[in-house]
Amino acid sequence: MTEFDLIVIGAGAVGENVADYAHKRGLSTAIVESELVGGECSYWACMPSKALLRSGHAVRAAQRLDGAKQAVTGSIDPAAVFARRNSFTSDYKDDGQVSWLESADITLLRGHATITGPKTISIDGETHTARGAIAVATGSVHMLPDVPGLADAAPWGTREATSAQSVPESLMVVGGGVAGSELATAYASFGTKVTLVARSGLLGSQEPFVGELVADSMRELGIDVRVGVSPTRVDRDEHGLVTTTLDDGTTVVSSEILVATGRTARTGDLGLENVGITPGDWLHVDDTMLVEGTDWLYAVGDVNHRALLTHQGKYQARAAGEAIAARLQGTDLHTEPWGAHVATADHAAVPQVTFTDPEVASVGLTEDAARKQGLDVRAVEYDLGAIAGSALQADGYTGRAKMVVDEDRKVVVGVTFVGQDVAEMLQAATVAVVGEVPIDRLWHAVPAYPTMNEIWLRLLETYGRP
Repeated sequence: MTEFDLIVIGAGAVGENVADYAHKRGLSTAIVESELVGGECSYWACMPSKALLRSGHAVRAAQRLDGAKQAVTGSIDPAAVFARRNSFTSDYKDDGQVSWLESADITLLRGHATITGPKTISIDGETHTARGAIAVATGSVHMLPDVPGLADAAPWGTREATSAQSVPESLMVVGGGVAGSELATAYASFGTKVTLVARSGLLGSQEPFVGELVADSMRELGIDVRVGVSPTRVDRDEHGLVTTTLDDGTTVVSSEILVATGRTARTGDLGLENVGITPGDWLHVDDTMLVEGTDWLYAVGDVNHRALLTHQGKYQARAAGEAIAARLQGTDLHTEPWGAHVATADHAAVPQVTFTDPEVASVGLTEDAARKQGLDVRAVEYDLGAIAGSALQADGYTGRAKMVVDEDRKVVVGVTFVGQDVAEMLQAATVAVVGEVPIDRLWHAVPAYPTMNEIWLRLLETYGRP
């Protein structure tokens, strides 16, 4: 039997941060992992997917510049892209991540953890207890829609798509969310014939113009984008080909099928029933990540369903680590709205980048979401391609920007950019939203010329002086 102040289940980026921040506050900490230390983001999600996308982005950026496009004479080398992707995943070995845990004095427990009671887990028959808390950071897994034949057709999930070592001749992508849109873009860059079906449209949680601009660009890339349709049956034949029948009566034959229609909590086999929680459910938490109805169980990252993004999970982890240590040590737990122990940005200040081409960068609330929250808002839009910096960035630059303002407080509550290279512009918008910077003060944040950040001045001019 071993005992620690804190036991974290799941050694992905989120779990590592919970353990690290608690340990820095003096807690003895163990972390449990049944797969690779580093988790989904390191090996099957964030890093490998963006590595697959980056080469295509770079080539197309050069092709949009007269004087540079003449130098682009060949096509993308998928084998080289996959090799570069493998370097980011350390060839799917976690030695480096394990070494970091050792350097941070965090104990690694290999195996599958089962919660057997309050503050108690079992790993392969060995019991471990926590004096203060157990934190669940097991993330989420992709789920398959109930389509006849789909499960038997051995579909790809995001893991298979991001870890593939060869390029399929053709690919059916089911789902128009972030994962489906990004991976369709990546494989189209490799020369794969891609068909994407999206029942509810592309990137539907964003501003309406986002999906339209991304769909137009996808079609230019050669992707067959079909909106408003969904599969009714999937079959894989003896030759390995997949036939997808759609509800409009058409069929698509492809080498592989990728399903990216949603995710579900990875809580089905943790023993949660032993502490009165339904297995498979999302774990609902307060702003310190404490699971409702408990005083010892925390849920951090995707598993709490607040914001399924690695950077938000790590943000939650920092707050949770601080809160767990404070509670165990009996120190004052400051829970003011923007204090160290709470993850309040989850509610209305979440930044997100979708690495399609064009990129989509957004933070805070869309106009529709803000109105549904009862805010009195005014929104202004501007052609991002009309900015001098954008014209320098790419010939014929296409993009759009939108700013949503709370009229009662005169502060920005949401910003969306669509266009080439907009990801690196997002932090300024995030600071404006989180800092609740008054519109009249933003007029004094002078954007450097000629950069794409001049979009801020144009948005303010369109809005007008308060």
